[in-house]
Amino acid sequence: MSSAPDNDDPYHRFRVTHRFHPLFGREYDLLTYRHNWGEDRVYFHDETGALRSLPASWTSAAAEDPFVVAAVGRSHFRTADLRELADLLQGVRP
Repeated sequence: MSSAPDNDDPYHRFRVTHRFHPLFGREYDLLTYRHNWGEDRVYFHDETGALRSLPASWTSAAAEDPFVVAAVGRSHFRTADLRELADLLQGVRP
């Protein structure tokens, strides 16, 4: 199940919001929003006309994360994410 926004509007635009992506800040027309490769992705034509896709979470097309909305800047990390990080660090310990 996807929480993808309704993209019946043929003129829906989105902005690349991932700060470290080379396309950061640019806006594109959304062609389609799909769940591929285990994640929601947006598909669009770039400036050269080539079909491109990005993880929807890197764009304004994705629904806001409920944790981020509820935390209102008070918490930078989710408990589950910190536990996963701790497990990863245990795996690389000498």
